[in-house]
Amino acid sequence: MKFLIDFFPIALFFGAFKMADIYTATAVLMAATVVQTALIYKLDGKLQTMHKITLVLVLGFGALTLGLHDERFIKWKPTLLYTGLAVALAIAHGVMKKNFLQMMLGQQLQLPDRVWHRMNMAWMLYCLFMATINGYVAAYFSTEDWVNFKVWGYVFPLVFIVAQGVYVARHLPKDE
Repeated sequence: MKFLIDFFPIALFFGAFKMADIYTATAVLMAATVVQTALIYKLDGKLQTMHKITLVLVLGFGALTLGLHDERFIKWKPTLLYTGLAVALAIAHGVMKKNFLQMMLGQQLQLPDRVWHRMNMAWMLYCLFMATINGYVAAYFSTEDWVNFKVWGYVFPLVFIVAQGVYVARHLPKDE
């Protein structure tokens, strides 16, 4: 169910793009993200920081895209988001000596510190990879190619999350 809630704004964006254009798709994405955020809030009773940041970026970059009639803003939003996440994880780890992943998930997962460290590094590298690949596609490919990448590019997070799950499962305490 959570995956469907996470995926429906991009699915609606893709459909609107195929039926109309990038500006209609951007407006649909903005509306769908507001609905998505409201659904998450209704189901969980709260919003994680990531949901709030995503909503602000989608609405902000969407408004710039529509207001200035410039598709570059919506195309570069994922690059900014992923770069921001990587930088936040790096600053928290290097400067603040904190592991945000452990702070957020430590109650649910009992893992050794070295595993938390590796997961943090993996997430930083993953975010940098996604920022780079989105930036490359946004800069050097057509808008239609970028939209197709956004839809089919969901393979990257799926593979990454499954790999993280497999890695974490090896380090969970054994039930006696």
